Amino acid sequence: MLSRVADSLYWINRYVERAENISRFVEVSEAMALDCPPGSAEPWLPLVDASGDRELFDRLYPEGRPEQVVEFLVRAEANPNSVVNCIAISRENARQIRDVITTEMWEQLNDIYWTLFDNKWFWGQPPQEQLRDIRRACQLFYGITDATLSRDLSWQFSRLGRVLERAEKTTRILDVKYFLLLPSPDEVGGVLDELQWISLLRSAGAYQMFRQSRQQAIEPKAVASFLLLDPIFPRSVRYCLERIHETLRIVRGQAVPGAPDELECLSGLTLARWSYSRIDELIAGGLHESIDGLQSDLNRLHDLIEQRYFIADHACVPA
Repeated sequence: MLSRVADSLYWINRYVERAENISRFVEVSEAMALDCPPGSAEPWLPLVDASGDRELFDRLYPEGRPEQVVEFLVRAEANPNSVVNCIAISRENARQIRDVITTEMWEQLNDIYWTLFDNKWFWGQPPQEQLRDIRRACQLFYGITDATLSRDLSWQFSRLGRVLERAEKTTRILDVKYFLLLPSPDEVGGVLDELQWISLLRSAGAYQMFRQSRQQAIEPKAVASFLLLDPIFPRSVRYCLERIHETLRIVRGQAVPGAPDELECLSGLTLARWSYSRIDELIAGGLHESIDGLQSDLNRLHDLIEQRYFIADHACVPA
């Protein structure tokens, strides 16, 4: 496989996953805002922090009003990570490799693009319906990919981009709720309003599965444990790390005799750390610090994947 094809497949899925996550975050916050005082920024500004674009937002929208947060995250051309830009980048990557992806994948991504860029009726709907339609369109793209793409390297790089982005966004939204919304770091682990934690679970698409698997009250420690350490929930960090490690081993092929390289070491060590950690130990040692370290590991994993498989001078993608 050519490195440019692997690169495009990886980023198609990262950006679709990013668009789906952001649309769900905003959709949940729209609902949560109904229970907050009029004009309150409480459900909104943390979303900008979770996106990692606070500096850009403050420069573009110094007033920081709720409607400006929605505009920035969903439609702002100046925000490279807005939903519309994520879909545009995904479509452009797909256009370049149309002979590799299936026709159904291209048609779905193209439909999402033209809905967002050339459909005035769509933007005339209530915000909740717009965001729901975007989220479902992205989820449909995942389903079409899994239903129509052969399980070769194309699918492996597609999955790799999806789960790496998913792990990163899960850690970001959890970190925001567990650290930025608390009055001080000393209060981590204290009681928060249940509504906030329900909204966090819904932001991660995890509310129903949490209720089914945990017969206990919705409180910070239980939510953090589920989103970070659950082995079977597909949006938990541990589950995503297992898929990352599994995918990298498949892409590499048969294990090469000798010591593992840097990418294999980092993937295995990160998975082991989060497979055998306990939530009480993570909280005692500082959950924010643990998540911050995990985000650094995920960024480093991306850098190593890019160096090995995508940069032309160094890429080594199995045939």
